[in-house]
Amino acid sequence: MNKTAQTVESAAVGGTFHIEDVYPLIDGGRFPVKRIVGERVEVWADVYRDGHDVTAAALVWRLEREREWRRAPMTQHDNDRWSGSFVPDAPGRYVYAIEAWSDEFATWKHGFELKQKAGADLALDAIEGAGMLTKAQSGGDAASAVILRQCEQFLRTGDTAPLLTDELQSAMAESQSRPDLTRSPLFPFMADRPRARNGAWYEMVPRSQGQIPGQHGTFQDCIARLHDVAEMGFDVVYFTPIHPIGKTNRKGRNNATMAAEGDPGSPYAIGAAEGGHDAVHPELGTLEDFREFVAACQAHGMEVALDFAVQCSPDHPWLTQHPQWFKRRPDGSMRYAENPPKKYEDIVNPDFMSEDAGALWNALRDVVLFWIDQGVRIFRVDNPHTKPLPFWEWLIHEVQLRHPDVIFLAEAFTRPKLMKGLAKLGFTQSYTYFTWRTQRGELEQYLNELTAYPDRDFYRPNFFVNTPDILPFHLQGGEPWMFKSRVALAATLSSSYGIYNGFELLEHEPLPGREEYLDSDKYEIKVRDWDKPGNIKPYIRELNRIRRENTALQQTSNLRFLPIEDGNVIGFVKESVNQTNSLVVAIALSPDPHEFWLPLGDIQVGMAGDRRNVAAVENVVTGERHPLEWGGIHLRIDPMRDPALLFRCLA
Repeated sequence: MNKTAQTVESAAVGGTFHIEDVYPLIDGGRFPVKRIVGERVEVWADVYRDGHDVTAAALVWRLEREREWRRAPMTQHDNDRWSGSFVPDAPGRYVYAIEAWSDEFATWKHGFELKQKAGADLALDAIEGAGMLTKAQSGGDAASAVILRQCEQFLRTGDTAPLLTDELQSAMAESQSRPDLTRSPLFPFMADRPRARNGAWYEMVPRSQGQIPGQHGTFQDCIARLHDVAEMGFDVVYFTPIHPIGKTNRKGRNNATMAAEGDPGSPYAIGAAEGGHDAVHPELGTLEDFREFVAACQAHGMEVALDFAVQCSPDHPWLTQHPQWFKRRPDGSMRYAENPPKKYEDIVNPDFMSEDAGALWNALRDVVLFWIDQGVRIFRVDNPHTKPLPFWEWLIHEVQLRHPDVIFLAEAFTRPKLMKGLAKLGFTQSYTYFTWRTQRGELEQYLNELTAYPDRDFYRPNFFVNTPDILPFHLQGGEPWMFKSRVALAATLSSSYGIYNGFELLEHEPLPGREEYLDSDKYEIKVRDWDKPGNIKPYIRELNRIRRENTALQQTSNLRFLPIEDGNVIGFVKESVNQTNSLVVAIALSPDPHEFWLPLGDIQVGMAGDRRNVAAVENVVTGERHPLEWGGIHLRIDPMRDPALLFRCLA
């Protein structure tokens, strides 16, 4: 370890105590650790000093905007390793630290008892200990009463026994001064609500929810669809952008450069004469209609997620109101968005390096706050990796200080370290490479990476099986078993997953040679028969029912893969955070029938202190129970019926 890293890792600077190797910590405390409100947070650290004085340590924490600290004692383990814990009782941004000090009375008591065993003269030592009692500060009425009583007994009788009780030591630990108290730096911590870790997302293009071909869907049409979405068991309804769409350089069907008469354009070309990021497309309805949609979602037990795309059409009001926020080319023409060799003529990007960048940052923050006022608490952020990282860190912090229950999902399909960097700086959840991971080995490798330390402390994956932009090659055959296998993998491997509308209907027609949908409703209005024969809505409904009834599937990190000999079957065990629920899952990755041995002999379940080997498994769909024989169970999967088997583990 280099000198700089050692300096960062050592938390105490200039104090009596060294406080090092603190856990949990992200990049030496540069970024917040993520946890869920109401769940116990374990904190560990090395705490040591010179000499033989008895050390005491405590964990302190508070909400970032509060002043009063809350405290919990820490316990020493082997080799100066200390641990403590606390339970955040409200969502929000916290700070925590570790304090250490010398327990002078405990040090005296320890030395006194050693001398007593050796038969030394203890007269002066006893007077010294009693003198400490007279200098004690108020640690509370109960502690003061103990100190006074024990001191009086010693002075009255001369017997040292009253000075050596555990009760007195505890009272003195609470009441004595701490002249050498050392506090570590403050470390950031984010306690999110449970939806931050767990949820099934349904992505909906609002204009394509209508019933009449060629007619623009409305918020009322979206409300009419909510019963169907809720019946499938989804928790979050995610809207692609709902704002006015520009007409300049509007894209046509299948991303054609020229739009035909009546083409609605891409909803990501945000802004027109009717307004910008704080307006709704007039053909969808009014802002009041949107608020009605939010209320209808809540009535169905679902939340609304909005797409937050930091980009503008050339017709966005900001281009005339704040021209300094946008770049132009040397000839004065507009600089359109580009991803060479691709050019997006219907989109321009704000200039985050402009001289007026501060006003731009504030305006974008105010957009988020505006939609929060309309009842939105979840934002899926489009391509955040193409915008400055300091901006996102600032915006998320600003918003969550006001509204700690707000969730941000990073839609960033980019380089691994950049994706993780976005998660570190504050994004609550993150898109992943799951969309393209199809083989058992690469799935296991990727999940082992996401569930290992330190990633699990800051990176919360959301497994989308498809998106409006991505129709993976493995779905382009339209095989029902493959669609079922992919949604089963997403719903069981990750506690958060999502589908894009049409997946349940097995939509699979691609642009030739591309991982993109033919006739995508990114560029046109589509009308679907949501009960089309051959749909897999009942299958998705059953998966989401199982997820809701089994808390093991509501978390991602407690995951262990099983060594199944058939390389086209992936098997794993998941256990709930509180260790009260365990599931074993086997999913086929190829269409042929599979017979295999599922080894469970060394798998234990149950709460700490009462862990037991798995004795049987219960099929969570059929209720059928199977006792383990020779440490496992023989299974058969017919992917044409169902590519996934899910069992509850029984001790």
